[in-house]
Amino acid sequence: MRQVIAAHGWAGDASIWKAWQRGFEAQGWRWQSAERGYSGQPCLLPIWSSQAEQRLVICHSLGLHLLTPTTLAAAQAIVILGGFAAFVPPGAPGRPQAKALRGMADRLGTSGEESMLRKFLDRCASPLPATALPPHPVVSKLDTSGRQRLRNDLSLLRNCADLPEGWPKLARTLVIQGEQDAIVCTESQELLLRLLEQQPTEVVRLPDHGHALITPAVLKRVMTWIETRP
Repeated sequence: MRQVIAAHGWAGDASIWKAWQRGFEAQGWRWQSAERGYSGQPCLLPIWSSQAEQRLVICHSLGLHLLTPTTLAAAQAIVILGGFAAFVPPGAPGRPQAKALRGMADRLGTSGEESMLRKFLDRCASPLPATALPPHPVVSKLDTSGRQRLRNDLSLLRNCADLPEGWPKLARTLVIQGEQDAIVCTESQELLLRLLEQQPTEVVRLPDHGHALITPAVLKRVMTWIETRP
């Protein structure tokens, strides 16, 4: 049996993967999505089936840092979409990111919360319009517990500095980066690649894409990669 565990990023939810799930299941994969629970859904961290002979992790953005070390350690292949080891890179290049995270945290729970979240999602979608992406219920369904999770994960974004605990150094890895990413800075993209130099890694840079690398074109690339590299 072939199994996928997928993890969404900050302010996202498991519904972003619906088209991906249909695509992989049509090819015989068992799909499970992690859910952070920002919008009132129960939190869910999937585990590997004992029957899984092929184990693939797909992570978007912060999702790379939200899975358990046990899940990561057992993965045989990993796809990183718009991901990073350190969201705030060291030194001067990280100052704009650190400032932006502080401002976002300050707006949670205030009258500026909704506009902050919509601006973030617009930047995720760019250069596409926000309407090109699946709906994000976090804007309309955020509750007290979800707001606290968002706040906690802003701290995680500020503090993550390396590949996450449990990282499988022998796993085949596909990194897809958007050259118009308005969320993850170039220095963070480059740092991730340096940390992956010692393991089998393929890098795809898409000049017409931004941060939300969950489009049909990206899905096709990922499925081709995993199916042609058993």
